[in-house]
Amino acid sequence: MNKHRPVPASLDDPLYYLENMDILVAWVADHHADLLTEQERSRLAAYTDLATGPRALLTRMVMRTGELFRADKLRYPELPVPESEALRILVHAGWLDPAPELSLDDLFRLFTLAELRPVFADWLQQQGHPKTLGKAQMRELLAEPFNAPRALGAWLPGGGEASNVVRLQDMALFDRIRLMFFGNLRQSWTDFVLVELGVQQFESVPFTSASRAFQQRAEVDCYLQMHACRERLDNGEPAVDVWPDVPGPVDNPWLTSRRDRLLLELGRQAERQGERELALEVWENSGHREARLKQLRLLERMKRFQEAWGIACQWRTSELSDAEAQGLARLLKRLAPKVGADQPEPVDNPPLQEFTLTLPKPDTGKVEWAALQHLGTDDAPVFYVENTLINALFGLLCWPVIFQPLPGAFFHPFHIGPADLTREDFVARRQQAFEQRFRLLDTGAYRREILDTFKNKQGIANPFVFWAVLDEALLELALHCIPSDHLEVLFRRLLNNIKEHRSGFPDLIRLVPEADHPEQRYEMIEVKGPGDRLQDHQVRWLQFFARQGIPASVCYVRWQDDEAIV
Repeated sequence: MNKHRPVPASLDDPLYYLENMDILVAWVADHHADLLTEQERSRLAAYTDLATGPRALLTRMVMRTGELFRADKLRYPELPVPESEALRILVHAGWLDPAPELSLDDLFRLFTLAELRPVFADWLQQQGHPKTLGKAQMRELLAEPFNAPRALGAWLPGGGEASNVVRLQDMALFDRIRLMFFGNLRQSWTDFVLVELGVQQFESVPFTSASRAFQQRAEVDCYLQMHACRERLDNGEPAVDVWPDVPGPVDNPWLTSRRDRLLLELGRQAERQGERELALEVWENSGHREARLKQLRLLERMKRFQEAWGIACQWRTSELSDAEAQGLARLLKRLAPKVGADQPEPVDNPPLQEFTLTLPKPDTGKVEWAALQHLGTDDAPVFYVENTLINALFGLLCWPVIFQPLPGAFFHPFHIGPADLTREDFVARRQQAFEQRFRLLDTGAYRREILDTFKNKQGIANPFVFWAVLDEALLELALHCIPSDHLEVLFRRLLNNIKEHRSGFPDLIRLVPEADHPEQRYEMIEVKGPGDRLQDHQVRWLQFFARQGIPASVCYVRWQDDEAIV
C-alpha cells in the first residue's frame, strides 16, 4: 500500500477544499481499490484527470445538498475558469446530466415564487384561484394535475439558458468513497473538505490491509443497506416495513455494532408506532447496551412480569456499567412483588462526604473559582481540572493502546482517536494491551512513561488529552500525590463505559505533596453553587470514590449576601 502520508491544505489557498477532496479521493483509491469496481476506479481516475476549474466546481456540487442545481446559481469566484466553461466540461465528461426530468417538488425547490407564478397563473385563474397564492398553497393545488416529471423546458418554456438545471450523475459513488474514508455516512464532506486540518496534529497510525474495517465489497454494501434503512426510519416509514430489509447478523464486529445501533432505533420506532411485539423481537436481536433495558421495561408495561423477571435475573449476573446496574436494580425492585419474589438486596452505598462554604459573592467568575481561591494554600494548592486530569493521565499512559491500528479503528490519517472508542467491544479487543500498560502502575515506571509521552506527543490529538489545560508541573505534582493503586481503579472504571465515564469527575483537586500518608496527599472536590444539585453520573462517581476509599467530597457554596437577606 501507498506509504505516503497526505498533507492537508491551508485555508490561505482559495482552492483548499479541492486539495482536501483530492486527498480523500486518492486515499480511497490507494487503500480501497480492491473494494471498488473497475468502472468506479475508472470514474475516480477521470475525476483526477479533470482540469482544476471543473474539478473544483464538481467538488463544490458534491458538497452541497441534493443532486439538482441551477446553473445560474453556481457562483464560485475562486474558480480559475468561468462557471459556464466548467459546467460545459463536466457535462461533456458525463459528470452532469444537462437535461434531467424534474418533479413538481424539484421545480418548487429550485425556483422562487416570483419565477413560478407566471408559469401557472393561467391555470390557477381558470380554476378560480387568485394569482396571489403563497408557494405552499400553490404547490398543494398543483400536486395532482401536474404530478408527472418533465424536462425543464416543458415546465418553463422560453426560460432561457440562465435557468438551466443540471443533475449530478455519480453521487452514489461519492457516497461510497465518503463511507470508506470516514467509516460512516454521518459525517458530511464539509467535516473534512472545509476544515483546516493543518491547524491540528494527528497521531501517525500505520494503515494496512489488515487494519481496514471493510475487507470485502459486500461489507460496504451491507453498511449502505443499513444506512438506507436508517434513513427510511428517519423519514417516517413504519418500522414494520423497514425490518425485513435490515441485513442479518454479520461476522464483521465493526458492522455488528452498527447493526446493533440500527436495531436499537428500529425498536424505538416500532414501540412508538404501537408495534410492541416487533420492538421486543428487534431489541432481543440487538447487542446494544441500551436494548436489553428497553426490552425489559416494555415487557413490564405489557404486564409480562414473569418473562421480564427471568431475563432481568439472568442479565444481573453480567458485567454491567453503573447506569445499567442502577436501571436494572430499579426494575427488579418493581418486578419482585409482581412475581412473588423477595426484594433484591439494596445496594449499600456509603454516605458522601460533604461540607459547606459561605463566601462573599464575586462580581464575576464561576462558583468553582471562588471555591478554589478560598480552599487553596501554598502547601495544598487547588486546581480546576474537572474531567481533564484523570482522563489525561489515562490517555498519556495508554497512548500506544488507544492508537493501536486494529480493524475499524482508523480509516484515514486525520483521526482524533479510534472510531470504535465508544463501541461495546473497544476494551475487549485491546484487553491484553491495556493490562500491559496497567502493569507499569505496579513498578513505578508509569510516572516516567506519562511524562515522556507528555513531552514527545505534545499537541497531538488524543480523545482523552486536552493540551490547553495541562502543564508538566501539574502532571508531576498529581503523579506524586495520587497513589498508583487509586489511578488503576479510576482507569478501570473509565474503561468500563468510556462514553459515560469520561465525564462526571469533580471540578477541583487539592494536592498536598507533604502529607504523611499517600491517601492524604490529594482530594477531589465537586463544587455546587446555590440551587445546583448533583447529576446522576456525578453521584455514581462519588459513590464509587467512597467505596474505593478515594478521597472526594462535595462542597456546597453559599453566598454571604444571600444569607444576610434570609
